[in-house]
Amino acid sequence: QVQLVESGGGLVQPGGSLRLSCRVFARTFSSYYLGWFRQAPGKEREFVVFVSWNGGTTHYADSVKGRFTISRDNTKNTVYLQMNSLKPEDTAVYYCAAGRRDGIRVMSDDYDYWGRGTQVTVSS
Repeated sequence: QVQLVESGGGLVQPGGSLRLSCRVFARTFSSYYLGWFRQAPGKEREFVVFVSWNGGTTHYADSVKGRFTISRDNTKNTVYLQMNSLKPEDTAVYYCAAGRRDGIRVMSDDYDYWGRGTQVTVSS
C-alpha cells in the first residue's frame, strides 16, 4: 500500500512563491517516479512535472518551465515542488502521484498512486 500526502498549499499574491511537499508512505519510495499534476475549476487535470526515481531526470510542462522546480529527498520519502513567479493561472488543486514504469511519464494513467491534493490560489 502506498499513500501520498501533500502539504504547503495556500493563498499567494501574483509573483509570489510557494513550496509544496509530498510525503510518500511506501516501503520502496526510491523505486517510484513521482509527478505533480494540477486541476483548475472546470478544467481537466494536467501534467505539471515529472521526476525519476533517483532525481536524475526531470520533465516540466511548458507552462511552468523556468518557474517551478521539482526535487526529491529519498532519505525523507518526500518530493518537493518549488513554485516561483506564480501567476493567477497557476491556481488549482495540486496532486502528487507515483508510479513504476520505464521512461518519462506525463499521462495520468501512468501513475498508480495519488494524493488527495492541496489547494494553491494565486490572487491579489
